[in-house]
Amino acid sequence: MNNFDQFNNTEKKRPKEINLKELFQVIKRRFWIIAIVTMFAGIVGGLQSQTKTIPLYQSSSRIVIGANEELRKTLQVIIRDSIILDKVIKELDLNRSAEVLAGQISVASVEGSQVVSISVIDMDPIFAATLADKTAEVFKDELPKIFGPEYNFIRLLSGAKVSPVPINQSNNNKLYIAIVGGLIVGIGLAFLLESFDDRIRSTREIELLLGVRVLGRVSKVSKRSVKKKTNIMQLDYHLRGENIGNK
Repeated sequence: MNNFDQFNNTEKKRPKEINLKELFQVIKRRFWIIAIVTMFAGIVGGLQSQTKTIPLYQSSSRIVIGANEELRKTLQVIIRDSIILDKVIKELDLNRSAEVLAGQISVASVEGSQVVSISVIDMDPIFAATLADKTAEVFKDELPKIFGPEYNFIRLLSGAKVSPVPINQSNNNKLYIAIVGGLIVGIGLAFLLESFDDRIRSTREIELLLGVRVLGRVSKVSKRSVKKKTNIMQLDYHLRGENIGNK
């Protein structure tokens, strides 16, 4: 077995360690990518945060429909029908159409039971609760009038409560979320680009590639340092020449 194979076997047996210095160097080399992505995300988040969000509130009233599943589904559809909502509009003296109210109201069975929730979404939390209760009340009173006295199995279970908390989030936190998200994406992109970079950057990579130990390395010499060193040597030469001439 040659030295290269021995070195590879040794490296395979050696547990992998997270080198924080190398991670920092990757971030330092790709800092411009992280900065650009974070800045772009911050700009987008800032524009989004300037958009005014109208708060919407939701309230729900619950009723019990003592019927089988098929009939219960039919009655849930009728709750949002104009035959019920027109009565609600009249009693609350609303300046809205039945179609508009139907878009604000949602009806759903609670966990597949006979309990049905009538939910209303509106910009006014008090009106949302009032509309939910009135819709449930009108549906209970009008159903026997529409289909006959035998349809009197609707019971009011619980009234709607005024919710002080809007269901839609404000835009105040979008800027911070965008900046944090951009920073995470930027760092991930930096490490992704680093994984495609096949340039040799450390002595460890040289050892893995060649299978030999690195005994030393030569520092990078720039043109500026060479020029500076040349000037110092020339100055020293002139000073020595002057000293010899004076003697």
